[in-house]
Parts: sequence; structure tokens; C-alpha cells
Amino acid sequence: MEFTIKGQRVAVNLATRAALEARVRERFAQNQGFSLATINLDHLVKLRSDPDFVQAYQAQDFVVADGNPIVWMSRLAGRPVELIPGSETIEPLARIAASQGVPVALFGSSDTALAGAKAYLERTIRDLQVVSCISPPMGFDPDSEEALHLLEQVAASGARMCFIAMGAPKQEILAARARKIAPEVGFACIGAGLDFFAGTQKRAPKWVQNLAMEWLWRMLSNPNRLAMRYLKCMAILPGQMIQSVTLRLR
Repeated sequence: MEFTIKGQRVAVNLATRAALEARVRERFAQNQGFSLATINLDHLVKLRSDPDFVQAYQAQDFVVADGNPIVWMSRLAGRPVELIPGSETIEPLARIAASQGVPVALFGSSDTALAGAKAYLERTIRDLQVVSCISPPMGFDPDSEEALHLLEQVAASGARMCFIAMGAPKQEILAARARKIAPEVGFACIGAGLDFFAGTQKRAPKWVQNLAMEWLWRMLSNPNRLAMRYLKCMAILPGQMIQSVTLRLR
């Protein structure tokens, strides 16, 4: 499944959870790193106005579909993909890391959330080693010297898997840069996933997720921050659907 943004192509290149997990196992076995992004409708909005974000997406090794609209568009295009929310990649990838003796780092969010997420993951996943927790300060710039220093800390910790919880576009830009600084480390952009484990944020109940209404639950939970975001998403949805049909006809 692919999207064209102002002449630039961004594609979902792993269609299923099984494919993602197989690729990650392969990279760990070969002592190679990767970067993983999980595209959703909000990202498509941001990609339209941020060339650095487009460049960061094009640098990702793996891209999966995070959001029902992306899944619906893939079906319209005749190139179906599975729904793989960023927060739902954490435990499976951490289990793979533990089984292959790969130490893990947590990057982003807050000190409180990272401590809670570390405790949860180490309690839940046997043999998992969380060797580094780094919470950048407010206003953190992924292109800064400070970012370089923190990424060097991740590499020096011995971690070979790093979950980045910063939100778009910062986490994707950081992951793309990190691939050059620590090429043997796998970087996964997972949004608010660590906060869910720590209990500092709550995800929508399962029945809401099953109705594909998680976006509405989130918006009603924080309308001041999210209402405009989802309005922008709705505004581009018809055009994206048409683009998907056009892709199928081609």
C-alpha cells in the first residue's frame, strides 16, 4: 500500500504482524538494526506540510498500518494490510528481543512513565533486559546536538532495541537519524504505548477499539488537544479514498 504526497511516495512495506516479527527476528540474528514507523491518518496530514517528515518516512526500514482508515484504504486499493497499532508492537517485539538475548532501551515520554513501563515489561516478559531509560527534556529537537548525545547513550548502554515514545514527527525523524548513529540498534516508533503500560495514559476499552471508534474516545478524552487534529484527518479522508481507488484501477 502506498501514498503519494506532493510527488513523494510513502509506502506500507510490511502487510502483516507475522511479516514484521519475522523481519525483526532476522535483523537481530544478523546483528543489524532497523527503524519502524506506524503510519496513520494524522501522519498523512502532517506529511503534506512537512518535507522533513516525508524524508524521515522514506528512510524507515519498516512501515506498518496504524489506524483503521489506512486499512480501509488498502482494501480499496486492492493491497490489503493488517491493522498494527504502534502500542501493540511493543510486547511482541520485546518478547522477540528477550528470546534472542537482545537488551532493550526506552526513550521518550517521562521519567515516571518509563519507570512504570520498565517495571511492567520486565515483570511480564521473562528474561527481558531493559538497560536504558532516557526521557528527553521539554522542547527536545531530534536534529540537535543533544539528540546526538542521547542516541550515543543508547548505543553505549548495549541496547540493540529501542522503543521511541515521542509522537510524530519527532520520533520518526529521530529514528531515521538514529539508524546512522547506531546502525546495529532497532528503533521502533510507538507513540503513547509506554504510557499505557505505566498507567499514565489510558487506552480506549477493547469494545471501543473493536468498533473502530478509538479516535472518538481519544478526542472526547482530550478535545482541546485532539479535536482540530481529527477534523484535519476527516478533511483529507475522501481524497485519500479516491487516491486508493485510483491506485487499484492502475
